[in-house]
Amino acid sequence: MAEQSQEKYKVTWKGWLALIILIISFSGVFAKIDGPLRALDFQVLTGEFGRVSEGIIFTGKGGTGARDGFMFALTLFPTLMFALGCIQVAESLGALRAAEVLFRPILKPLMGIPGASGLAFVSSFTSSDVAAVMTKGLVEDKMMTEEERTVFVAYQYAGSAPVTNTFGTGAALLPISVLPVGVIIGLIFIVKVLGANLVRLYLSRLSGNRGEGGAANG
Repeated sequence: MAEQSQEKYKVTWKGWLALIILIISFSGVFAKIDGPLRALDFQVLTGEFGRVSEGIIFTGKGGTGARDGFMFALTLFPTLMFALGCIQVAESLGALRAAEVLFRPILKPLMGIPGASGLAFVSSFTSSDVAAVMTKGLVEDKMMTEEERTVFVAYQYAGSAPVTNTFGTGAALLPISVLPVGVIIGLIFIVKVLGANLVRLYLSRLSGNRGEGGAANG
């Protein structure tokens, strides 16, 4: 039975290749370059909406309330659906198992989360939505516990998508920043990891108190 289980979860070259392509795609390293390699970038593959006028997409301009929120939600569907499709294909090739082998020595001591969350970890640098969907899938597939999810969500929630948001919403501040953009993103990452470990410490103490209470009661 054990041999069958090892054979079932053996990482093949297809799994490693799928993992490498996904990491390259979600990392955004080819997003700004010219040439055919740019086609490997996830944001490039996702594309853009057309414009109904200069600078305005189908969601319009000046909307408010629930109706504007609904239109914004519509813009998320193509990205999430495409990401889920890519992940399902990669998972069928064994990419998540390869990610577990590759990231376990890093993520386990860093935040106490399994190596299988490596793809979500990489994608969280450029997309909070895709990483959130990946995390939900890991929990549903029993590859991540509730406590591990809480720690990982704490990491993702604070300063979400630091690369995209630093160059996007923070673009206006970059010209007057006294720090290089690489240092800014590095500081955001350090604070995110620190916050996740504070949550990890809190959960550990909470779990310990529950254990002591249970022993005392019974």
